Amino acid sequence: MKSFSTNSVFLYVLAACVIIFVLAQSVFFLIRSIRRAKAINMKMPVIWKTIGSTAIFTLAPAFSILLGVVTLSQFLGLPLPWIRLSVIGAITYELPAATSTAKALNISLSEMIKDPKIYTAIAWVMTLGILPSVVGTPLLIKKIQKGVVKIQTKDAKWGEIFMTSLFMGMISAFSGMVFSHLREGLKGLLPVAVLAVSALIMCICGLLIKKCKISWLENYAMPFSMLISMAFAVIAAPLFGL
Repeated sequence: MKSFSTNSVFLYVLAACVIIFVLAQSVFFLIRSIRRAKAINMKMPVIWKTIGSTAIFTLAPAFSILLGVVTLSQFLGLPLPWIRLSVIGAITYELPAATSTAKALNISLSEMIKDPKIYTAIAWVMTLGILPSVVGTPLLIKKIQKGVVKIQTKDAKWGEIFMTSLFMGMISAFSGMVFSHLREGLKGLLPVAVLAVSALIMCICGLLIKKCKISWLENYAMPFSMLISMAFAVIAAPLFGL
C-alpha cells in the first residue's frame, strides 16, 4: 500500500482541472466582453487599455494569494491551497479553518499532514465552510442590498454606523483568534506583535496615499503589510521562544 502524499499526482491533476475550468470561464467572458465592446462602437485602443489596466490591477491581490498558498503548502501540500486560494477563498479564512480542524483533532499544523483522514477532514472543513457564502450570495444579495439602501435612505448617519458595525464585527472575529493565545506567555504575544506591525504598515500606507498622493499604493498596501509582517514574524519568532 502506497503512503499518502499531500502532493500526489492525482491531487495535482484534480487541481489543474479546476484551474483550467476557471481559466476557460475567464477566456469565455473576455471574448464576450470584447464582442460587446465592439458592438457599442468602442475603439480597440480603449478596449486593450481597459484589459491591460485590469490585468495590472489583479497583480496586487495576487501577491496576497501567493503568500497564502506558500503558507498553507507547508502543511497541506500545494494542490489543496492552490485550488482553495486561486478559485475561491482567502488566507484569512483558510488558515483559521485548517488550524481549528487540526486543533480539534489534537494535532499541530507545524508539520506536513501525512494522515489521509486528517487531511480529508481539513479539506472538508475548508470547503464546506465557505459554501454558504457561495450559495447564499446570489440568492440573498439583492434583498441584503435593498435592506442596506433602505436603512441608508431613512437615516444616512445610522446607515454609516450600521455598515461600520458590520465591518468591526468581522474584524473582531479574526482578532479573537489573535488575542486568544495571550495566556500562553511570551509566545502568545507574537501574533499580537505581528498584528500591530501589520496595522502600523497599513497606517503608514494610508498616510502616504492621503498626504503624499501616492495613489498606486492603494492596490499594494495589503500585500506590503502582509509581506513585512510575515518577515517580522520570522525574525521575531526566536525572541518570542518559537
